[in-house]
Amino acid sequence: MLEASRVTYAINGRRLVDEVDLKLQPGKVVAVVGPNGAGKSTLLRLLAGEIAPTAGCVRIDGRELKSVVPRELARRRAVVPQSTALSFPFTVLEVVLLGATVPGFAPAEPRAFAIAASTLRTVGLAGFEQRLFTELSGGERQRVHIARALCQLATARPHPSETASLLLDEPTANLDLSHQGTVLGEARRQAHRGLAVLAILHDLNLAAAYADEIVLMARGRIRATGKPADVLRDDLLSEVYGCAVRTNTAPANGAPFVIPQAGMAPVQS
Repeated sequence: MLEASRVTYAINGRRLVDEVDLKLQPGKVVAVVGPNGAGKSTLLRLLAGEIAPTAGCVRIDGRELKSVVPRELARRRAVVPQSTALSFPFTVLEVVLLGATVPGFAPAEPRAFAIAASTLRTVGLAGFEQRLFTELSGGERQRVHIARALCQLATARPHPSETASLLLDEPTANLDLSHQGTVLGEARRQAHRGLAVLAILHDLNLAAAYADEIVLMARGRIRATGKPADVLRDDLLSEVYGCAVRTNTAPANGAPFVIPQAGMAPVQS
């Protein structure tokens, strides 16, 4: 289990994350939602070990994260941030293989190349191996980084007794409808394999469709945690987002309301 216990992170006296308690269980997809500036990305970075809390602690399987050496941490969690700057003309395959050659891993072996190709197929990028990363669209780049994270975890092969986690910061931000379903469907499959999955999402409909549990944040604090039906309530969402919200209601003007259906495979053209 990956766990935050009364975690606070402050800069210049301002608490970006304020006494947060959160448990990520293997086998579950947790969606973190909330308005801009709620502290979602900062919380993910704390859980990933990228930054240290000002107060409180983050533990993995009972051990404080700060005591876990980078080599072991690389075996047990993979992160896809909101955006990643990569200006060198790497091929797509080279970027994905970075997941198999993080510090502490052995040089990429033939097995790693097969895993990289498999993860590219998983995110709908089969045949892109020799394309230059810098020539891809924003959505294609996002899927390459998701493939990199999947390659990292598949190559690492954590022990069954160890919690392994996949941490995704707005993984669907640049994706079209079909690929939103592809990525979040894969997140669910990774959870079924025993991973603890956290995804920061702005689309509440996607969170409701794919998450086992939703965490609603505002002003650095967790306002509610639970199943989608328990968290996505009119009164709570209206208060947190500062606008009138009605759930499970068609638009008043009769406009279409469209979300991808969880569990349905993309239609092949």
